[in-house]
Order: sequence, then structure tokens, then C-alpha cells
Amino acid sequence: QVRLVESGGDSVQPGGSLKLSCTGSTGTVNGYPVAWFRQAPGKEREGVACISVSGVESHYPDSVDGRFTISRDTAANAVYLRMNSLKPEDTAMYYCASVYRYACPDLKVANFEYWGQGTQVTVSS
Repeated sequence: QVRLVESGGDSVQPGGSLKLSCTGSTGTVNGYPVAWFRQAPGKEREGVACISVSGVESHYPDSVDGRFTISRDTAANAVYLRMNSLKPEDTAMYYCASVYRYACPDLKVANFEYWGQGTQVTVSS
């Protein structure tokens, strides 16, 4: 089992960038696929990215429109989400999640077991 902690959320203006971090506070994220989800008020939690154990494969839904990049740093026991050209509709609580397997499953909440507590991203002018 791994315990996950997110950081890096902030308030930014439209068009700005943020880099979120997900680390394993207990255990390591290096042996698991890791996904990022977000949830805005009144909305369902939606997946925005996933990276495989190897870090070679990554997956994104159409909703991020090529603006997000997920990456690994195994030495740092971390998975990052780089978000560029942020829009007000990106405002949400962002969570990282993992599951005991090798490759990324479909980006559905039910497919992930381990969750962090979230970090807030707010995009407004």
C-alpha cells in the first residue's frame, strides 16, 4: 500500500502554468501507475492524466486539450502534472491516485485504490 500526498496547487490567472507533485509519503509511487483526477464543485471527479510504471506511456482525455503533461522522477519518488495555458474551467481540487497494477487502467474513479487528499487549483482573473 502507498499513501499519496499532493502539492503545488495555487491561484493563477488565465494562461498561467502550474506544476503539481504527487509523492509517496509511505511507500513509493515508483511501482504503481499514477493518475491525476480533478473535481470541481457540483461536478463528478474526472481523470486528466495517467502514467505507467515505466513512465514511457501516458494517457490524457480530450478535455485537457494537449495542455497537460504527466511525468515521473523515480529518484524523487514523485509524479508531476505540468499544466499550461490554464483556463477558468480548470479550477478544481486535483487528486493523484494509484492502483496495484503495471499499466494505466481507464481513467475512472472505480479503477483506482489509493488517493491523496487533494490540492486546490484556482484559475481566475
